Amino acid sequence: MKINTDGVLLAVKANQDNQVEYVLDIGTGTGVMALMLAQRYPHAYIEAIDIDEDAVLCARQNFMNSPFKDRLEVHHTGIEDYQTTRFYDLIVSNPPFFINSLKNADKRKSLSRHSSIEFYKKMFEKCGRFLTLTGAFQIIWPLEIRDQVLSLSLDADLYLNEETYIQSFPHSDPFRVISVFRKLPPDLYVSKNFEIYEKEGVYSAYYQSLLKPFFINY
Repeated sequence: MKINTDGVLLAVKANQDNQVEYVLDIGTGTGVMALMLAQRYPHAYIEAIDIDEDAVLCARQNFMNSPFKDRLEVHHTGIEDYQTTRFYDLIVSNPPFFINSLKNADKRKSLSRHSSIEFYKKMFEKCGRFLTLTGAFQIIWPLEIRDQVLSLSLDADLYLNEETYIQSFPHSDPFRVISVFRKLPPDLYVSKNFEIYEKEGVYSAYYQSLLKPFFINY
């Protein structure tokens, strides 16, 4: 099963203080993040979506081979077309990175990574509709994409509550940020840093503690 570092980081950092009954994973890929969330939230039902048919088939197989198969479901669709009558306590996404860039020559990479501002606008609008009142939409993305999207007037009933800036090392610049949006404004916006490595070739103790329940190498 292909493991995506960004998705793994979001899965271990996607905390929701309120009870989690339903989860939506936007752009699930091979389903790793959905599987990790099923393990973290043992009473939650997780729905996953992806526009890549091969990824959906792979995720479905991975779900069927897991001990959480009765609480996992995957759909071949994008968030733009996804419809549901359900409300989610937690929505997560490791979305496409490139806005208005040239499409990758590899069609499947193009499907998962090429996007436009309209995709993000629609995703935020849908997440605002699908969240419960106390729910959270949590997304991991590059800082430049985050800045570009949040500079827009998004038609979404969502407020930025907190962010975690991901760094390779304690003194390196952040390369990703996990942003947490809720339907209610925060009393105080919270920002913190998270380092993957303590030094070259050595994972930080905190990173290891987060991944240890999921991967035997940690």
